[in-house]
Amino acid sequence: MYTYEERMRAVKAYIASGYQANKTIQELGYPSHEALRGWYREYQKSGDLHRDFIRAPLHTQEQKEKAVAHYYANGCNYTKTSKALGYVNRDRLRQWVLETRPPEGQACMPRRNVVKCTPEQKREAVVEFCARGGSAEKIANRYGVSHSNLYFWREKLFAGGCTDEMEKPEEPITEAALEALRAENAALAERVEALRRENQELERTRHRLQLEVDVLKKADEILKKEEGVNPDHLSNREKAVVIDALRNTYRLKELLECLKLSKSSYFYQKAVLDKPDQYQSLRQELKETFAAVNGCYGYRRLHAALRGLGRRVSEKVVRRLMKEEHLVVRNIRRRRYNSYLGEISPAVPNLIARNFHAEKPNEKWLTDITEFSIPAGKIYLSPIIDCFDGMAVSWAIGTSPNARLANSMLDAAISQLQEGEHPILHSDRGGHYRWPGWIQRTKAAGLRRSMSAKGCSPDNAACEGFFGRLKNEMFYGVSWEGVTLRQFISILDSYLHWYNRKRIKQSLGWRSPLDFRRCLGLAA
Repeated sequence: MYTYEERMRAVKAYIASGYQANKTIQELGYPSHEALRGWYREYQKSGDLHRDFIRAPLHTQEQKEKAVAHYYANGCNYTKTSKALGYVNRDRLRQWVLETRPPEGQACMPRRNVVKCTPEQKREAVVEFCARGGSAEKIANRYGVSHSNLYFWREKLFAGGCTDEMEKPEEPITEAALEALRAENAALAERVEALRRENQELERTRHRLQLEVDVLKKADEILKKEEGVNPDHLSNREKAVVIDALRNTYRLKELLECLKLSKSSYFYQKAVLDKPDQYQSLRQELKETFAAVNGCYGYRRLHAALRGLGRRVSEKVVRRLMKEEHLVVRNIRRRRYNSYLGEISPAVPNLIARNFHAEKPNEKWLTDITEFSIPAGKIYLSPIIDCFDGMAVSWAIGTSPNARLANSMLDAAISQLQEGEHPILHSDRGGHYRWPGWIQRTKAAGLRRSMSAKGCSPDNAACEGFFGRLKNEMFYGVSWEGVTLRQFISILDSYLHWYNRKRIKQSLGWRSPLDFRRCLGLAA
């Protein structure tokens, strides 16, 4: 702790040396670089340095006088006075008594002279006490000592055969003994030094481990990575953010070493972070677009959507901003519903043969049924998908996967056919597509039936892909608690309309199926 004068002298020397810290420290022999700069900053702000802190006295003068007066008035006993008052210990009370003089007429009784007994007298007193020559108090008074001294002498005599004073004089220490003591002392000093170094190493290890823990906690708190935090996998920008958050707790050098980041990279990232965000408006637009499509667009379709809004930006920028804003597309789950009911009627051949490309609308149709399970119950969707552009030609939604569901969808699709249009209608081997009602409707409309192999979902991959996109974009990752079956059917129907009219596809030149047909003059 440096005094006010020492600190002022250091600051003035620092100014006089042309602000050369090394020269000032070499000249004065103190302080550290950090302390000197801190004093100078304080001097710059206020033109002066703070004075030394003076602690307020623990006890008032009135309390001191009261304690000393009580001491003299009650037999000059430190212990009794300390216990009676409760706010002063014996040592402090003794100091107060020495600092003051007793009032006139209140002087303590002088202490009796200390009596020193010879070893022979001590032995005689112990023998007389053990021979019951009188009480301990009487024998002690006769020898001018306290009875506690008498008991102490007896214990010493029985334990060691003599009292301290009666012990034989110690033999002179030889040179060999001195050398042995010196060697033992050197070994102890070496052991102490080894323990000190070990303690320092343990402290450094503890500090390093605590730093690693704090880095992990701060990274998890700031970055909020769902998959967990690994400092080795952080980007330089993320590392710079974590370092800035811990600069007040740890030195920059050890933070850089812990995160394996060079000093130049850190200051570069810090300068970039301090600049205004050039993508601030784009971030907001990106989040609004992502929310508008129910969180189902990846970076490619988001990039195309922004480009459609007149935003000229790199696809990589969109991907990076999505990552920074935690805009994550929902994951796909496995399909559960199975409509296979056995070989009700003879299966027809596979005319599609996994060729889902069509040259014009209403050339190849695909159909299947999928299930949605929510807390309120189960919903089933049966659509017909056109291989030309992926448009949902028609669909039916119900609470049971029965013939009525499939037939109503088929009737709606057939009603949209123009004269001379007889598409291939491909399905799996489910019972809905082998009932007489289905077969009769396809024959009446001139549709050519096609079926996948038994249990071979890749034969109807395009329709399965449609179900996967649909569920990934509007069903999975959403809480349907409290949603009724009727409300869910309405939501699903709205999505299918949006899918046809608004949802853009890369394969269609970033257009929706309806816009694509309009561009080709196939729809009004």
